[in-house]
Amino acid sequence: MSKIVLIFSNYGPYHLARIEALFNKCKFTDWDVLGLELARSEAEYPWKTQVQGFPFTIYSIIKDQQIETVDFDKLFYKLYRILNQIQPDFLVISGYARPAMIFSLLWSLLNRKYPILLSETTENDAHRSWWQEKLKSWIVQRYKSALVGGQPQKRYLMKLGMPAEAIFLGYDVVGNDVFHPDKIKSLPNPLKKPYFLAINRFVIKKNLHFLISSYAAYRQAAGANAWELVLSGDGQLRSQIEETIAYFHLEEVVHLPGFLQQDELLPYFAHANCFIHASIQEQWGLVVNEAMAAGLPVLVSNHCGCFEDLVIEGVNGFGFDPENSQQLTDLMLKVSSGNVDLEKIGLQALKHIQKFSPDYFAKGLIQSVEYALAHG
Repeated sequence: MSKIVLIFSNYGPYHLARIEALFNKCKFTDWDVLGLELARSEAEYPWKTQVQGFPFTIYSIIKDQQIETVDFDKLFYKLYRILNQIQPDFLVISGYARPAMIFSLLWSLLNRKYPILLSETTENDAHRSWWQEKLKSWIVQRYKSALVGGQPQKRYLMKLGMPAEAIFLGYDVVGNDVFHPDKIKSLPNPLKKPYFLAINRFVIKKNLHFLISSYAAYRQAAGANAWELVLSGDGQLRSQIEETIAYFHLEEVVHLPGFLQQDELLPYFAHANCFIHASIQEQWGLVVNEAMAAGLPVLVSNHCGCFEDLVIEGVNGFGFDPENSQQLTDLMLKVSSGNVDLEKIGLQALKHIQKFSPDYFAKGLIQSVEYALAHG
């Protein structure tokens, strides 16, 4: 039996939904599906997920430390040992930014295994330098195939030298069923007032000062009919964000519930009127998937990696330039005016996101494995 091992930094809700779908697709084949995570927890994404109780095994290399605090030597030594123990035939590696992922690629090559890349990187989601692109190109061409989020991600890998036929779609999905309106609409309403919802880490690229200033202008224009704003999340910029909210005198109408686990977010998805994602740089933006799976109209920065594949302008949402505050303010006014059929737009969002399901991920990854096997 051949082993397919998926290695992530840390298994959160998204990853569990994906590997479960892959396992279900493969359980009647001669492919055994296993999970591998660098650490059981990380500071950047403090999920509280349980990896026990599933019909497949997930190995945690570091169980008692956050990944950010682990010494490289310790991590590499344990990773080397566990890869030698498992002996995966296909090692599915999430990205190439972390040294541990490059180490996993090298292990695959030295042991004549099939490395498969998972990538959501686009050409425009970060500053690019020629020498980094040369190195990245060399790395990318060592993989046998790849699974990416969508069209911008595919174009970027092609530019780095991977053949188009070796790149498959379906990486960036969430467990849509968890967010379905029929499942969450009975949850208690956390606000009992109309509101825009945004969910982010509080870091620079999420563009939250821009969002708050755009909202302040919206509120001034909309007056008594203005919706409120929920900013869920946490991070290093929290105190600055609180200062910005105070500067615009929005303390009573901008709500900061903090970082919420998936089940804690569901009531906010259930009762929001519209979702906003304003990032200035974003490889994909999985919270947009979640919002659409909850049947919400979406306002999405056109710098987000998901924009091209997920947003159908005027049908399931609207795009905006994340450097044009007036544009976002005008969209807020538009969707809250009562002149837009939000129910229809939300239903279109729900319909469109059904393609981007864990099953889509599983099919794409199986295609990646079959391609690697045929061309390896």
